[in-house]
Amino acid sequence: MSMLRGRAGRRRGILLHIYTWLIILWLMTPIFVIILFGFNDTKGRFNYTWQGFTLYWYRHLFDISDLTNALVNSLTIAVLVTLISAAIGTGLGFALGRWRFRGSGPTELTLFANIAAPEITFATALLSLFITMNIARGYWTIVIAQVTFGVAYLAVTVRARMSGYDVYVEEAARDLGAGPVTTFRLITLPLIMPGIIAGSLLVFALSIDDFVITQFNAGQTLTFPLWVYGATRLGVPPQVNVMGTLIFVGGVLLAVTSVIINRRRA
Repeated sequence: MSMLRGRAGRRRGILLHIYTWLIILWLMTPIFVIILFGFNDTKGRFNYTWQGFTLYWYRHLFDISDLTNALVNSLTIAVLVTLISAAIGTGLGFALGRWRFRGSGPTELTLFANIAAPEITFATALLSLFITMNIARGYWTIVIAQVTFGVAYLAVTVRARMSGYDVYVEEAARDLGAGPVTTFRLITLPLIMPGIIAGSLLVFALSIDDFVITQFNAGQTLTFPLWVYGATRLGVPPQVNVMGTLIFVGGVLLAVTSVIINRRRA
């Protein structure tokens, strides 16, 4: 009987592994298509059929100036949004995880409501705010709009990291003569750093990928997703696939680097 159970368990394990890899393959198929068609030797405007292998589009990646500017906008906005969200969200997440104070409950509820709210609602509210305040929409309104949702993601991530935080480590540092700033720099910050890195990577990915909120509040400024959407009627150039591939590879490298840093810290 135990032998039959062991065989049945092994079969279930094999089937579970196969099922998991099939799901991963299904999720990765669009990315594989983008990577493949970045090497397509297309002759027309529409890059939908395979016509041969070439590295031409990698050598002429920045030939389309508007597309290059849109990519630069997306990258610089993502960096700014990540830095600002990290500065605000880290303090907010730390405070919510470290202390219970008047208003902490509504603050946490607001953060989760921010994350759960539909993007179209969020985008419309921000658009109404900028119009009411007579603020011209453009590069900086995109930054402001994305920071408003980026802070929530980073604060919640740091707050989750604080769930296993040991306050006695801080007390031991103070007993040994460390001041508040030294304690935070040498004890607190390294302990919550995995949460900060994870939240920052999430905010960066959400920022560079955002379409709905950005479109409502961009004005005449184009980001990479907005440029691609506008180009679909005339034909998306192969450079878009190349840039998408490079963004994907960059994201993977950042994630792998984060894992390595966290393991070394552990």
